[in-house]
Amino acid sequence: MEIQRFVKNKVSLFGFLLVILALSTAFFAPLIAPYDPLKQNIVKRFAEPSREYLGGTDRFGRDIFSRTVYGSRISLAVGFSATLLGALLGTTLGLIAGYNKGRLSRAIVWLTDVFMSFPTMVLAIIVVVAFGPGTQNVILAIGLAFTPRFIRLARASTLSVSEQVFIEASRATGQPSFGIIRKHILPNIAGDIIVMSTLWIATAIRLEASLSFLGLGTQPPTPSWGNMIREGMLYFMRAPWLSLVPGAGIFLAVIGFNMMGDGMRDVLDPKLRGRLT
Repeated sequence: MEIQRFVKNKVSLFGFLLVILALSTAFFAPLIAPYDPLKQNIVKRFAEPSREYLGGTDRFGRDIFSRTVYGSRISLAVGFSATLLGALLGTTLGLIAGYNKGRLSRAIVWLTDVFMSFPTMVLAIIVVVAFGPGTQNVILAIGLAFTPRFIRLARASTLSVSEQVFIEASRATGQPSFGIIRKHILPNIAGDIIVMSTLWIATAIRLEASLSFLGLGTQPPTPSWGNMIREGMLYFMRAPWLSLVPGAGIFLAVIGFNMMGDGMRDVLDPKLRGRLT
């Protein structure tokens, strides 16, 4: 039934197809890209988009389309890995803070409020500056920046579920706290976590592109959408395709995850199911 509801929502289905397209592009990059993304051809530098070079070439004669295809691997890997890291840390701490009413809960809430006062981008920049640029550090930075958001979401959902009668019955039968959280609370808040994770993958992709654009993310010559846009901005008036092609990749991936996330929210939230068309 849930799958049928999702399919009936044309916007969500379109977003799902865009996500599949992005994932397929990243997975089959060696088969899709016509050229080596690192191969230089100075004779063909700044070539306009054509049948030979679908996305044109850059100042080193590297094929922009091939670099965009391979760049999807970095951007999507960071998006999934960073969101997964944030979800694991944040959900764990959020469950503890929501179920435990003692000092530990208050400490987690206080720290969450402190970190939530920083915009996600600023918090990610602080972490990257502390650990240095690079793809792995970007994953760590974005994951830690997402953690307070997941803590707040998981804690709010846990507080709501903890007040249900079946939780009180489980406590009355003497079930340990860990068992109650694992068997009863976590399955009931998993839908909220999954939906927000899908939406925040799109945010992670944008953050990775922003950090790479600032020179704090994936370092050249490895292609990522962010550093490709950064390099292309230097020659935008002469060769706008240097930035527009990877920018299109970011746009399609972000809008795809956002549309799919909205559809999953409608399916998993009973209050919104009636709004599906």
